[in-house]
Amino acid sequence: MLKDLFRGKPRYVTVKPPATMPVKREAPDGLWTKCSGCGAILYSKELVKHFRVCPRCGYHFRIGAWERLRQVLDAPEQFVPFDRDIRSVNPLGFPGYEEKLTRSRQATGLDEAAVLGQGTIGEWPAVVGAIDFGFMGGSMGSVVGERIARGFERAVQLGLPVVLFSAGGGGARMHEGILSLMQMVKTSQAVAQHSEAGLLYISVLTDPTMGGIYASFASLADIIVAEPGALIGFAGPRVVEETIRQKLPPGFQSSEFALRNGMIDMIVDRRQMKPTLARLLALHAPRKERRHAQ
Repeated sequence: MLKDLFRGKPRYVTVKPPATMPVKREAPDGLWTKCSGCGAILYSKELVKHFRVCPRCGYHFRIGAWERLRQVLDAPEQFVPFDRDIRSVNPLGFPGYEEKLTRSRQATGLDEAAVLGQGTIGEWPAVVGAIDFGFMGGSMGSVVGERIARGFERAVQLGLPVVLFSAGGGGARMHEGILSLMQMVKTSQAVAQHSEAGLLYISVLTDPTMGGIYASFASLADIIVAEPGALIGFAGPRVVEETIRQKLPPGFQSSEFALRNGMIDMIVDRRQMKPTLARLLALHAPRKERRHAQ
């Protein structure tokens, strides 16, 4: 018709993509990791080679108990955990506790937050253990306290030092009530018996070490080591500020703050942790063992 001759032309053109246009591929999950310290994007495999420490700023990422043990033990494949038959129950019938335990087991591959066993560091035998923050925040329940106490008891029987990595921001596990709080006394008593036997205990505080864990076995060692930038203390900075209604100094409750105020003995970079622990074990070994090692 005549009016069609004066109809406006379309303003936009639709272009169909060719059948051979390449499909955009997404990068696999976990290939890159962003540093929480400096914001750098790091290749995950290279980060593992650096013990999960940022090569640019030195930020220490949180790691699990098994990875921690693999980094310091001479033969991780020969490490056999103690007391794996002890399992958590729900003594108070706390709603959802069993489900939380199941999720933590699936996420970490552990049956509980504490792993202890016998191994060697720099050829020096010791009872070595670690707390996993990924398992319910590294909180201390009955099983965690029992494993730690038994670990110190075995060390007394074997005449061995103890090296224990602490990482728990949850303190005592509220799901078990007073039974959880009792573990502070139990583990402290086990540490005292180990000390009375004249044996060495090295505590390594990692981020974070808070609450009942710090207020018991983690702060009772002969030598207290900490990783750089670790949060250390009983209550968190926010809780302390709200309680005392005062602004806290910069870096409060960091490992650097703790070192300046005499709460710990040294700060050790994770990449130097194994040789440092081996040197400490060698310096405190009985004379006959030192002569044999030489």
